Amino acid sequence: MSSSDIFIGEIIGTAVLILLGGGVVAAVVLKRSKAQNAGWLAITFGWGFAVMTAVYMTGSLSGAHLNPAVTVGIAIKDSDWSNVPVYFAGQILGAMIGAALVWIAYYGQFQAHLRDPEILAAQPAEEGLVDQKAAPKAGPVLGIFSTGPEVRNVWQNLATEIIGTAVLVLAVLTQGLNDSGKGLGAVGGLMVALVVVSIGLSLGGPTGYAINPARDLGPRIVHALLPLPNKGGSDWSYAWIPVVGPLVGGAIAAGIYNIAFA
Repeated sequence: MSSSDIFIGEIIGTAVLILLGGGVVAAVVLKRSKAQNAGWLAITFGWGFAVMTAVYMTGSLSGAHLNPAVTVGIAIKDSDWSNVPVYFAGQILGAMIGAALVWIAYYGQFQAHLRDPEILAAQPAEEGLVDQKAAPKAGPVLGIFSTGPEVRNVWQNLATEIIGTAVLVLAVLTQGLNDSGKGLGAVGGLMVALVVVSIGLSLGGPTGYAINPARDLGPRIVHALLPLPNKGGSDWSYAWIPVVGPLVGGAIAAGIYNIAFA
């Protein structure tokens, strides 16, 4: 794979991942959406299918890492960091493009939701919590773009992301790689998609299971930049956790793989 193939493949694949994954969250959350209130099962399976679609679409181009934690895991496994910056750049840019496409696809729903009197009335109540340190600093649609905890506990939130990502990356390294070992294969794409569904159902409750730094950071930047009415904050005080946690989890998974499986 050339650097250009990697860069283009990761842009396309990560954009599709975020478009379909963020799209299912928008469908469930936003008012005036036909899928509103479809629930957590719809979100977890939607993200799983998003992973599968993106992997099958771009696996032949870049190996479909689509996740800096996966890239780090493979780099540690192979002791080869030469293409890591290219993967990271493509993933972050692709995630931003995907998030912008979600906004375009649901433009009318975003406008209706963020101007709804019920949504507007709920915001001051949250901001007026007595314990300001515990008050969530997230706008009413931030969850469509990035993740946030149900209970703000730094060490628990960080541990949850580390554990979930370690499961994902270890599954990729043991079962998901193609013959070259540089990316996901055809069978691996389906397997990893099912693992993502499993992580969402089992470990997604505390933090929303980012398990992917690009998936969280890129769309969070887009949320901060988009001209959304009454959008609220982008919760930058939490933003480091879904970046650092998955990277640590990916490194731990690679260490386990090199000790136990290599």
